[in-house]
Amino acid sequence: MKRASIASYLPCLEWGREYDRGSLINDLLAAVIVTIMLIPQSLAYALLAGLPPEAGLYASIVPILLYAIFGTSRTLAVGPVAVVSLMTATAIGSVVHNTGVDHVTAALTLAGLSGVMLVTMGLFRLGFLANFLSHPVIAGFITASAILIAASQLKHVLGVSADGHNLLELLLSLASQLNAANRETLLLGVTSIAFLFWCRKGLKALLLHLGLSPKLAEALARTGPVMAVLVTTALVWGLQLDSHGVSVVGAVPQALPPLTWPSVSADLLRELWMPALLISVIGFVESISVAQTLAAKRRQRIRSDQELIGLGAANMGAALTGGFPVTGGFSRSVVNFEAGAETPAAGAMTAVMLAIAALIMTPLIHYLPKATLAATIIVAVFSLVDFSILKRSWSYSRADFAAVFITMVVTLVIGVEAGVSAGVIASVALFLYRTSRPHVAEVGLVPGTQHFRNIHRHRVLTDPSLVTIRVDESLYFANARYLEDLIHDRLASSDTTRHLVLMCSAINEIDMSALESLEAINHRLADMNISMHLSEVKGPVMDRLQQSHLLDELTGQVFLSQYEAIQSLTPAVIAAELTEAAA
Repeated sequence: MKRASIASYLPCLEWGREYDRGSLINDLLAAVIVTIMLIPQSLAYALLAGLPPEAGLYASIVPILLYAIFGTSRTLAVGPVAVVSLMTATAIGSVVHNTGVDHVTAALTLAGLSGVMLVTMGLFRLGFLANFLSHPVIAGFITASAILIAASQLKHVLGVSADGHNLLELLLSLASQLNAANRETLLLGVTSIAFLFWCRKGLKALLLHLGLSPKLAEALARTGPVMAVLVTTALVWGLQLDSHGVSVVGAVPQALPPLTWPSVSADLLRELWMPALLISVIGFVESISVAQTLAAKRRQRIRSDQELIGLGAANMGAALTGGFPVTGGFSRSVVNFEAGAETPAAGAMTAVMLAIAALIMTPLIHYLPKATLAATIIVAVFSLVDFSILKRSWSYSRADFAAVFITMVVTLVIGVEAGVSAGVIASVALFLYRTSRPHVAEVGLVPGTQHFRNIHRHRVLTDPSLVTIRVDESLYFANARYLEDLIHDRLASSDTTRHLVLMCSAINEIDMSALESLEAINHRLADMNISMHLSEVKGPVMDRLQQSHLLDELTGQVFLSQYEAIQSLTPAVIAAELTEAAA
């Protein structure tokens, strides 16, 4: 295999050849900052996924190393993220109930399935499948998921037991337990939430006022969750609040990620394949969006198909080392970027530091209250809530608004998996609806030019014997009949029309169904003594048409340009145009 071919699957060979001392220093500094941020986040997202806290650390070590080898983004930080953790909790919760397997095994299998799916999609260059989820629908889904995530963490802030797969179930369960709320837990949780919000809004301004540099102030402001963890852990330990009903993380294994193996049970795989597919698609869309945004700022290139392989390898690594599904995280990646990371080596260094933390620091988090981790999650997902998408989609496109609204409502009322499915269905349905009724314009010649525009929007020259139709969409099975009906309705009552020109400048594809419709239109027009012509047919489309019978049976001609068609079929229009220009 050629070196270039190997490098296309191992992007680390590309940036590795250029690595120098300056990159090492920048990557090391970024790794320190991201590690400090990632430790409480990893523990919190494991809690959100319904798994032991160490699973969050394990999911942040080997997956990061594998992404550094196979991923194309130089600043994307891979690991557990809020939305995927919630989807994991939903998936393994139902599976544990149906099959009786334990949560950890279900999570490992889910990560393994997701990894296999992502790598397969990458090898077969199927990254385009993620495009079936429109960005407005994704925004609506993430907003609804963030609300669900925050609601699911309120039980830890209150110190009660509450369950539910949708917002209504969660709120009813919480309401029934309010009388049992633990006062000390509530105080810790509410104080942590308030402190973390203040860190986001006010700490940086305070540090700048004290004379710190903007970069240092930004870095210190990011350590808010760590400070909350340290202070609340010390309080629980010092005041023995765990004996007063405050729930703590408890004993965490002091070890490197273990070697694990997902289950290959047919029943379990059958239960998990759909959640794994949904997690793969959502995770990839979220990750590629962050990666491309950050890469554009440095004029770097992201290869989407290779990103699938990188994320797939990361998830396989999580499955083999005690983790759960992972993807590229927005907040961590932004911190990594702003901290000066230059290559994926920063991620590898982060993984090493997390491994050291897993070996040395885990005894220190025994008394970490779960209320603090819940506060970390609530504050983190608050930035994901974006109700403005409803207003923007309503003012721009009612169809987009309907898709966003349906996705949000289904996610909140039924659950996460149903919400993702509704988003996919809504996105595809929206695409089919729009393209099944394409914009079709009857055009005429703009005086003094060779341009053709809509007769209802511009002052143009026309001839009653000729009708020119421009279809602003590729022709395929969903809109072929629509075009037939439109042309029939336009020409059925016309006694003067002798020529129809189908202007194909915006047509990039004609499938078999559309080809048969064009043949039917051609025969129908022939019965009406109207010739059918084509103009401005693109090369690839013409190549396909030449393999069919349409051109042999066409009652008219194929013109290189629409102006040439006018010159040939209705020279009187050209004469009138010249007369008007001379006048």
